[in-house]
Parts: sequence; C-alpha cells; structure tokens
Amino acid sequence: MARYFFDVHDGGPRTDDIGTELSGPEEAREAAKRLLPDIAREEISADGDRRTFTVVARDQDGHAVYAATLSFVGLWLRR
Repeated sequence: MARYFFDVHDGGPRTDDIGTELSGPEEAREAAKRLLPDIAREEISADGDRRTFTVVARDQDGHAVYAATLSFVGLWLRR
C-alpha cells in the first residue's frame, strides 16, 4: 500500500498533509473522482453560481499522478 495525498484547488489551494493509504495510482484516480462531487456539493451553495474545483492526487514522493476538474455554472432564466 502507498500513501496518496489529495490537494483541492477551488480559489485557493488546500493541501492534504495526511493522505490516504491506497493500492496504487488507479485507486487514487477513483478516489479523486469520488471526492470532487462531495466537495462541490458542500461548497457550491456557499459562493455564487460559478465555481471550479480541481483535485490533484500526489504520491508519497510528492509527484502529481492524477488531476480532475469539475466546473459548476448556474444561470438565472427569468425575463
């Protein structure tokens, strides 16, 4: 098992200093993909109608192995 760290960028970086034990980069990829909607669900309502969330997975040597981005855009449709 290797330790992977998931840094979140959504207007300012939040660095993961604890990490998670995973079997390898494929599992880190899946964890990053699951993390994005959870972050967005909590953060979208707090700040307007345009947000971009990026998760960067790093290995225990600090090398980025995967990055995923989720964008949210809300539009009023009234006349």
